[in-house]
Amino acid sequence: MSDYHMTPGGGDSPRPLWERPEPELVQLAEHRPSELYEAAERLCRGTAGAALRGAWVVRAVGRIAEVLAATRSRECARFAADIVGRLLPLTGERDGASVRLLRAVAEKLATSQQPRDLEPLFGVLPDSPVDPEVEVRACLLGELSLLGAGRVRPAPDAYAERLRELGHPLARLPRTRLDIEHRFGVRVRGLGPVKTTAQLRTRFPEVPSSESGAAAGRTAAQAPDDDRARAAARPFTAGGWSRTPEARFFLLPHPLDPDDFGFSFLRELPLASLAGEGTRTGGSVACRTTPDDVLGELFSAARNGGVNGGAQGGAYARLYAWESFYALLGLPADVPFLDAVRHGIDHRWLRFMAFTPWFHHDTADLAFAVLDPSGTRVAVLTATDTDAA
Repeated sequence: MSDYHMTPGGGDSPRPLWERPEPELVQLAEHRPSELYEAAERLCRGTAGAALRGAWVVRAVGRIAEVLAATRSRECARFAADIVGRLLPLTGERDGASVRLLRAVAEKLATSQQPRDLEPLFGVLPDSPVDPEVEVRACLLGELSLLGAGRVRPAPDAYAERLRELGHPLARLPRTRLDIEHRFGVRVRGLGPVKTTAQLRTRFPEVPSSESGAAAGRTAAQAPDDDRARAAARPFTAGGWSRTPEARFFLLPHPLDPDDFGFSFLRELPLASLAGEGTRTGGSVACRTTPDDVLGELFSAARNGGVNGGAQGGAYARLYAWESFYALLGLPADVPFLDAVRHGIDHRWLRFMAFTPWFHHDTADLAFAVLDPSGTRVAVLTATDTDAA
């Protein structure tokens, strides 16, 4: 009986290759990677059994592709990219799971393989930005940029230039990691997500309450902008956070003193996330923060995904983080990145937390506000990954 055959319910047939234990798959990838590739090909072409379809195929092929991507060799890198870029689309499954798999494999290729072994993947320049084979390479270039690898190599550089000409969304990102992105993917031992007001106060300087801030908040007028709100919320919606984020924008009739930009100001705004503030036990707090902290949190939200799944990989998490950052600043997309960094430094940034039905202090709650240099424009973005009512 074929090693690829699967009999539902077990029986005496050997376990199919894609269900083998991880150490066995790793050993095959190291010594006989073509067998893994052939198994994936049979799955994607629908010749491994009529019952193997849809999401099951994506999961089975994903195991094989990720093992190959993590096994350092030029052949394994080529097989992994081919599985998610050429074979998987043959199944007709281009849903969220298959897209996330493609991005995860690109991320694993970038972190596991030597740049010299990835260079052959860029030997043929693309003709279309929507081809899945092009997409996996665009993601790979994005991941290499985050790692500071892959530059000054003719083939990847030429491929990146062609992606820019074709208008691929990832191609507008810098090919090198900017200093403001230093928090991307970094985990500091002992510092997890901020879940409590006590943690927020110990990490960031608190802004004192002020009557003048509260008075200014009562004069704020809403400035609805659906496109801007969608862009600001993108890291959370793409990452599958369990509740729709709140992105709101306000105009002030008079400039607000930056020292009055605190929770006393925010509580006066008509925000759903602050509805019921003061009716629950606990003190709300707003603290000053920096653009790199906000950008890093936006990146993490998309890269790691929500509790229900939705990790986007580093390349697209970076894109979504910058789109959100631009939206919070109110900048058009054609503003150069370093100019956006300069604009961000000129703004006043807050992280805040409250005791309302929105904030649950148990999974992930994020809330930011930003005041522009004129003191008359405010953007607020809040997100929670707890779906309790």
